[in-house]
Amino acid sequence: MSERSEGAQPPPANPLGHGPVLLLTGARLLDGRVVDVRISGDRIQAVGAVGGLGPLPAMPGQPTVTTGARIDLSGYLLLPAPAEPHGHYDSAFAAAPPAPGEEGAAELVRRATEAALTSLGYGATAQRTHVRIGDVHGLDRLEAVLTARQSLRGLAELQAVAMPRLLTGRAGADGRALLRDALKLGADAAGGCPDLDPDPVGYVQAVLEAAAEADCPVDLHTNAADRTQLARLVTALAPHRPRVALGPCSALPPGGAGVLAGAGVRVVCLPQNGGCTGLEDRPIGLSPSLVREFAQARVALTAGAGALRDASNPVGRADPLDTARLLAAGGALSPEAAYDAVSAQARTTLGLPPVRVDAGFPAELLAVRGDSLPGALSGGHSRLVVHCGRIVSRTSAVREFADTVTLALPRQNHPG
Repeated sequence: MSERSEGAQPPPANPLGHGPVLLLTGARLLDGRVVDVRISGDRIQAVGAVGGLGPLPAMPGQPTVTTGARIDLSGYLLLPAPAEPHGHYDSAFAAAPPAPGEEGAAELVRRATEAALTSLGYGATAQRTHVRIGDVHGLDRLEAVLTARQSLRGLAELQAVAMPRLLTGRAGADGRALLRDALKLGADAAGGCPDLDPDPVGYVQAVLEAAAEADCPVDLHTNAADRTQLARLVTALAPHRPRVALGPCSALPPGGAGVLAGAGVRVVCLPQNGGCTGLEDRPIGLSPSLVREFAQARVALTAGAGALRDASNPVGRADPLDTARLLAAGGALSPEAAYDAVSAQARTTLGLPPVRVDAGFPAELLAVRGDSLPGALSGGHSRLVVHCGRIVSRTSAVREFADTVTLALPRQNHPG
């Protein structure tokens, strides 16, 4: 169950101060139209020609609502907000050894919160993080992420995937019990890495049993290097589809994409370096040829950031637009298909409703400086993020040059 669907608590007051109606003016859409977008509550109420939207019509027995804010988005591209389908927030910013006194629960909460806010600032209003459980940590890391999730209510939607290391045989008994406890505690999905267990198929079956009891999705790590084992894994996962995701599958052998496509399994690839903390292997990268094979086989493909400055990727970023840029830069996907992988496909993986810049859809939006999607992917630094109809983050970038230069120069600046 997602965090937003659980509670009857109202979201906190908007930190950027606008009222119940938000009017975004002069925004360019992917199809080239320049429009005004009116938002009421957590939904897009109307999309129309610039200057053509008046105040929100009155409901029967209620006065016309005019309070709110008008944001000028001239020079900005307005997009459905991206989502982050694969993070590791419990290990984020841990590439360097912690300083004395920084190992406790409060530090875990701080790092998880900072990771989520970093991703939100780049535009990801919905996020999923994989969290290790077991060993010496027990459920401590999960509890820290769930605490961060609560503090982020109204700013971003954060899902947690519980990751036990072993699940089969006598050695996996503690892991099986912890996985059930984690799902009862509030984890949104069951996960882990079958490749690390002596019995990968047995691991999957144990995950499926716990997921069935909790009625939750399954999101597993695998490099998918062994085609025969992969076929066994997806066969075992078949009863739980479409609520199944696998990733990053960076070592997939030729023809393996057809196995995934035929099984109806969603793949979460990691374009930054092809690997992450959950695999415990050296990252092997994500080749354009593999992305091309995914596309040709019509695999349901999404993409995530993976590690955020931890030991597996000390220079990891949490920017969905950079993830899409890397997918497009290899030439296997168009910019539009690459952005779809981090937006519509990512939201589907997280079990969230679709978003379009159109009346009636959830107001989950990203405005990014640029006049086209390729331009936004390559250099859109200034951004405005809308979650549940509220402006939750604004990034303003200003580029300046020495005054000896007299040519007209490009700038990145904030929306009005």
